[in-house]
This record gives sequence, structure tokens and C-alpha cells, in this order.
Amino acid sequence: MIIAKVIGTTVSTIKDEKLYGLKLLIVQQTNENGETFGKPFVAVDSVNAGVGELVLTCAGSSARQTFATKDTPVDAVIMAVIDSLVVEDEVVFRK
Repeated sequence: MIIAKVIGTTVSTIKDEKLYGLKLLIVQQTNENGETFGKPFVAVDSVNAGVGELVLTCAGSSARQTFATKDTPVDAVIMAVIDSLVVEDEVVFRK
């Protein structure tokens, strides 16, 4: 699993039929303090996340294991919205 921040949205009117009805969000990996790094990537949103939220994502074959993405051509999925993060007994993020 990868902690990421939702930084944008994307719209695609022409796509594989298995992707119709799925929201596509642009996310960027973060550290435990919410600081972004690396290249942004597109993930299917299975939990109705929004721009600015910290989320849990997974990639590869695991991304096709949610109810929304089963048997779809996806490589990344948002599977949870993070409410808080505690690292070494310290709250480093709270929604």
C-alpha cells in the first residue's frame, strides 16, 4: 500500500467499456507527514475521495481486487481515505 495525496482529477470520454462510471483521480505519493514526492499517477477511486485528501492506494494486480475494479484494466486504485496517521506514538496527520 502507498500513502498518497489526491492532487487532481481527470476526465476521459473515450475509454475501455469496463472503466465507464469509474472516477479517475490524480494522486502523488507522500511521506507520513503528507509531503509529496515522485511522479503523479492516475488511480481509480473506489471510495469517493476528493482533491486534497490523504488516501491509501495499491498498484499492480492488487489494484484489481476491489469491488469496483474487479476484472478491469487498472494499475492503481484508491481503496481508503486516511483519517489519521500515528508514527512512533506521535500523531503526524489527523483529518
